[in-house]
Amino acid sequence: MSAREQILQRLKHRRGHDLPVPECDFSVLDRGKASLADRLDQFEQTLESVHGEVHRVHRHDWLERLVEVLQTRQASNLLLPREHAIGRAVRESRQRGLPELLSYDRPIENWQRDLFTAVDASLTSTRGGIAETGSLILWPTADEPRLMSLVPPVHIAVLKASALYGTFLEAIHAQGWASGMPTNALLISGPSKTADIEQTLAYGVHGPKELIVLLIEDDQG
Repeated sequence: MSAREQILQRLKHRRGHDLPVPECDFSVLDRGKASLADRLDQFEQTLESVHGEVHRVHRHDWLERLVEVLQTRQASNLLLPREHAIGRAVRESRQRGLPELLSYDRPIENWQRDLFTAVDASLTSTRGGIAETGSLILWPTADEPRLMSLVPPVHIAVLKASALYGTFLEAIHAQGWASGMPTNALLISGPSKTADIEQTLAYGVHGPKELIVLLIEDDQG
């Protein structure tokens, strides 16, 4: 009898039940697909439980909410993607109240100090979200390098409701992760946090102090 079989045998004996031995120790629990309304509520509740912030918006008013968020935090500038549609939408908008708009348009060696000390907020797209864990999925590109979401003190992310999945497994199947992934795939669940030796949790010690999600509800393909 193998060590694994011995352990399982002892566990069954201790519980007093003759339980069947699972064929796989890493079997996946299928919870079924939740409704969009349930996924939206779960995502918002889970993310906000770890100090994230969710704003439910629509295609016609997300720029107005972006301005409100930036003004509330007195941001003097905003780092944007150059090519992605959300970056172009902000640059081409006539929305009043936007701060200075910046681009990640040079090698990090040439502006590392400014990025780490002078950028107030960044805006990125997302590849999707996971309701169960309140997580955002980001696949960094040359247009949106990972430092955009990991360095500025305020990270604002745009998430479409149509790209909100119930679980991580659902997301990787629906998006075909097995067919190819980037060098870095980021799962972001709230602002940065760490704990000391006594397990006292602190937020914003390194990386973004705030994570704000603009959740676009009417893009539900």
